[in-house]
Amino acid sequence: MVKLSQRLLEIAKKVPQGAKLADIGSDHALLPTYLVQQGTVPSAVAGEVNRGPAEAAQRQVRDANLSGRIEVRLGDGLSVLQPGEVDAVTIAGMGGALIASILDAGEDKLAGVSTLILQPNVGEDIVRWWLRSHGWHLAGETILEEDGKIYEILTAVRMKPEDEGDAALYADRIVHGLTLSGDKLLQMGPYLVQDPPAVWFAKWEYELDKLAMIRRQLDRSVTGNVEEKRAALETEISRIKEVLECLRKDKP
Repeated sequence: MVKLSQRLLEIAKKVPQGAKLADIGSDHALLPTYLVQQGTVPSAVAGEVNRGPAEAAQRQVRDANLSGRIEVRLGDGLSVLQPGEVDAVTIAGMGGALIASILDAGEDKLAGVSTLILQPNVGEDIVRWWLRSHGWHLAGETILEEDGKIYEILTAVRMKPEDEGDAALYADRIVHGLTLSGDKLLQMGPYLVQDPPAVWFAKWEYELDKLAMIRRQLDRSVTGNVEEKRAALETEISRIKEVLECLRKDKP
């Protein structure tokens, strides 16, 4: 039985029972192998754009005696699929911008897909925006830390034509006495801000550290529009700090 990292285990938990799965950027095909071995999915496609990882995935599948149930395909993003071939797609371990571009480029291949499970390493707001803009409902968010890195997992389901979209999810709202704009909810997570765990606070403290480093770099800059950039940066830092301070007040 293949063993997964905690990150991949959390992703695996979100794959619907009985789904026809495509794991894009599958690397060693650990996730589809585990899900087939567990009986969660009957079969899977493992997509990989690079030949080396694709060959490693093929070895994994062969060693697990699952060659008849997991097909490793070499190709870019969703190009490895035919429309209607799968009903769940996982994409993990990439930047949010890359995940969004993969979904954009292969949107026609998502015909028949009802569930997306996405784990961007950075740029989670880009993924949330893509989902909102393309008829997908953000159904849940999970955040975890493993080996010193923090990951967010976004689960989305396709909306029906009669659904009103995710406007309500991202509407300005009062959370623990603080008004959060739609942009802040896209950035920080509309579900995560409701009852943020310690790891969420750690993520945003780390983000503040990065912003502070950028501010120090601006202080040494002599470019013409540095003041405008510094002002925008100070505003962003202040807004994030305000959110963290407010939400901490409600934590024991």
